[in-house]
Amino acid sequence: MSDLLATALGHAERGWHIFPLRPGDKRPAFPDHPADRCAGRDRRCRAAGQHVGWEDRATTDPDRIRRAWSTRPYGIGIACGPSGLVVVDLDTPKHPAEADGRDGLAVLADLADTHGATIDPTYTVTTGRGGTHLYYQHPNTGPALRNTAGTVGPMVDTRAAGGYVVAAGSIVAGRPYVVALDCDPDPLPAWLAGMLAPAPLPPQRPVVVDLPTDRAGAYVRAAVGREVDRVTAAAPGERNRTLYVAAVALGQLVAGGALAADDAQSVLEQAGVTAGLRTAEAYRTVRSGLTAGARRPRAVAA
Repeated sequence: MSDLLATALGHAERGWHIFPLRPGDKRPAFPDHPADRCAGRDRRCRAAGQHVGWEDRATTDPDRIRRAWSTRPYGIGIACGPSGLVVVDLDTPKHPAEADGRDGLAVLADLADTHGATIDPTYTVTTGRGGTHLYYQHPNTGPALRNTAGTVGPMVDTRAAGGYVVAAGSIVAGRPYVVALDCDPDPLPAWLAGMLAPAPLPPQRPVVVDLPTDRAGAYVRAAVGREVDRVTAAAPGERNRTLYVAAVALGQLVAGGALAADDAQSVLEQAGVTAGLRTAEAYRTVRSGLTAGARRPRAVAA
């Protein structure tokens, strides 16, 4: 555990936000439940009054890190979004016909060549199964990049906002993750950032919520507008959490009979997509928040 603790502190000193993984596993150690099954029994969730996932628990605080890694030999996860990282995950083919027998590094090198570029040295980790993780700095401008699977090419995935990687020093299924090249991560190449940028959103038709014109209707209309504004103005890295909090608030009104569940789902889902979340992610987050809010109904006086 002393080696893991020292390694975890070293990652945090680089400014990388880390969290514990189950010993010998890739899965986060905490929390032990998804957002839609949060009953508030977890200490962190109870203190926050809402679900607190692994990304929000990731930290660079050396005291918190010492407390965690002094109790069990946890693996180390790096939350890419808070750490400002984009990690390119290069896999190896499992059979000769896959990707024409090329591994992820060869696929990436071919793509770089078509853009008149090369794969320059950057912080590199060899994974337990012989793959490669290339660490890059997230661009300072442009849209927030998220996880991809096969978008760049076969054998090439990426981890960014909303994703994490198993850090060097961890052991998964008896196989270690080791540093292959120890240096500062390079900025993400512009040609690669362009390939990873999310597609522009299609024009959004405004969702109309039909509410009464009385005092109660005015209150609910203001509450919906306030939560929508909060979501669309959320900073990168805070959008999913902000959407969840908004869904909890409106879920209370739904449970109290002041707002239709379909209206709340539609207006919040559109707000999340407008803020930059993927449709599927926004849908799941809103559903989870509405479910949590329904446990604490809030009525509106007439």
